Amino acid sequence: MPTAANPGPSAPVSGGWNEGDPVAERLFADLGTLELENGKTLPGTKLAYETWGELNAEKSNAVLILHALTADAHVVGEATEGQATGGWWNEIVGPGKVIDTEKFFVLAPNVLGGCQGSTGPSSLAPDGAPWGSRFPVISTRDQVAAEALLADQLGIESFSLVVGASLGGHRAIEWAVDMPERVCRLIVVASGAHTTAEQAAWAHTQLRAIELDPAWQGGDYYTSPDKPSSGLALARQIAHTTYRSPEELDTRFGRRPQGDEDPLHGGRLAVESYLDYHGTKIVNRFDAGSYVALTRSMLSHDAGRERGGIPEALARITAATLVVAVDSDRLFFPEQLRKIAEQIPGAIYRQIHSDYGHDGFLLEYSQLTAMFDEFLGDTVQL
Repeated sequence: MPTAANPGPSAPVSGGWNEGDPVAERLFADLGTLELENGKTLPGTKLAYETWGELNAEKSNAVLILHALTADAHVVGEATEGQATGGWWNEIVGPGKVIDTEKFFVLAPNVLGGCQGSTGPSSLAPDGAPWGSRFPVISTRDQVAAEALLADQLGIESFSLVVGASLGGHRAIEWAVDMPERVCRLIVVASGAHTTAEQAAWAHTQLRAIELDPAWQGGDYYTSPDKPSSGLALARQIAHTTYRSPEELDTRFGRRPQGDEDPLHGGRLAVESYLDYHGTKIVNRFDAGSYVALTRSMLSHDAGRERGGIPEALARITAATLVVAVDSDRLFFPEQLRKIAEQIPGAIYRQIHSDYGHDGFLLEYSQLTAMFDEFLGDTVQL
């Protein structure tokens, strides 16, 4: 059976999108050479992205949506050839939804370092070989710099709204701190202005799970018949445990065995099978190199770096701001979100009630819709 140690023989070397695959709804922007925060450069940088709606003549109705760690630019729509997953916010974005694509022009880029069409470790370097271990360390600020270049190419000088959840919230905050004149309204959901020591600890264990897989080969596994499936699956299991609440796991699984498996004879509990399923699933749709690159960007995330600290950095934000926490989140605790709201001038704090933990921002659509609707209605900006 597929497990973290053996996700299955059919798992691909990289579950991401590769050149030659069907493009689905992706569009691509060539950004040229990107100067990175650490002094290195990334030549031939590309961002994949998707859009919905029409940009008005004044270009004043643009909305930027920034995705979480293993999500992508496919915010809205069905799974299709070349796009393994359906839209992750179908209930929030679309015609007549709270982020109404009949009113707004919605832009969603695949994050720099990702594996769904944007330049990342699995992409081909200028020499025609995958970047692999040569892919430079990138930061939240580098990712936002790439997104700003994309906006420039599209002629968008400022966004009516920037929305980011989880890892996407890191970028949303960075947008509002670094380029306040380009962000009219800001929504941050289940995220942080810097990575805490505990969040870094969870990230470290996921990195080590991948790096200790012999098939990782230092990141240069793309042309090898071996693949770091076990490491990536285990990293996802560690992460997924932090995405759900203890109460939900206990209510949903308790001490039940998986089917007729008996833990006294080496069988699994149902919760173990659940984590094995998510480990296998990530291997088939994501890339281990991107998982490492994006997790490292989380480790360096600090909006206050070289800006006098977090309070001074957040004080730069001029956007009307809504900060949303999930009450059962054990990755981005509500106290962290509340403090962010207190440090952004005029920010509003709201809290989702959910049994699901961090993943509540993907599941509690009615609560999010009500909060977004209130905020957007009170801050008309078209």
